[in-house]
Amino acid sequence: MDSLNDNLIKKIGEEGLKKIRAAKIGLAGAGGLGSNCALNLVRVGFTKLTIVDFDKITPSNLDRQFYFLDQVGMDKVEALKINLLRINPGLELTLINQKIDKSNIEKFFSGCDLVVECLDRSEYKSLLVENLLGLGKFVVAVSGLGGIGSSDDIKVHKLKDKLVIVGDLKSDISQKPALSPRVNIAAAKQADLVLDYVINVL
Repeated sequence: MDSLNDNLIKKIGEEGLKKIRAAKIGLAGAGGLGSNCALNLVRVGFTKLTIVDFDKITPSNLDRQFYFLDQVGMDKVEALKINLLRINPGLELTLINQKIDKSNIEKFFSGCDLVVECLDRSEYKSLLVENLLGLGKFVVAVSGLGGIGSSDDIKVHKLKDKLVIVGDLKSDISQKPALSPRVNIAAAKQADLVLDYVINVL
C-alpha cells in the first residue's frame, strides 16, 4: 500500500491524507450509489467506513452496482467488503446487515463524521436525512439520477448548512431507469463532496 499512499500524498498532501485517514464515513445503502461511492472513497484514501444494507445481490444489480456475477446471492455488505479490500487491504470496515429505520439511525451513524445517503425509496431518504440532521451530521444525499443522457443536469445543490443533494431533482427512477452512467456520476459526485468536506471543513 506504500505506492497508493505515496501517490495520494503527492496529489492531496500529507496533512490532507491524515484528515482522510482519520475521518469516519457512514454509507446508508450499498447498492448502485453506495457501492460505487465506497470504491471512490477508498481510492482517495478513506479507510474508516460504516456500511449499512440488508439486501443480497441479484443478477439485476450487476448493470450498475460494484459487484460481480460470482457474488450473486451474497449479502451486499459482505461482497462490498471483499471488493474494497482488493483495493486497500488495510481498511477498517464496520458492516451492518440490517434495514435502516427510525429506531436505529442514531445507533448506526452516531460515530460517523458525515453520512452519505444511498437509498432507493424517497420515504427512506427523507427519514434518514431528517434524523441525521437532527443529530447534527453533515449529509450528502441524492435526488434525481434516472434516465439516459443530460448528465450535466446532475448537479450539486446545497439546501442547508449540513445538507447537500446531488442530482437533477426531478427524474424518478420509478419512471426512468437507473443506469450505470448516471448512477456512477452521482456516486462520484457524492464521494467528491465527502472529500472536499473532510479536507476543507473538518
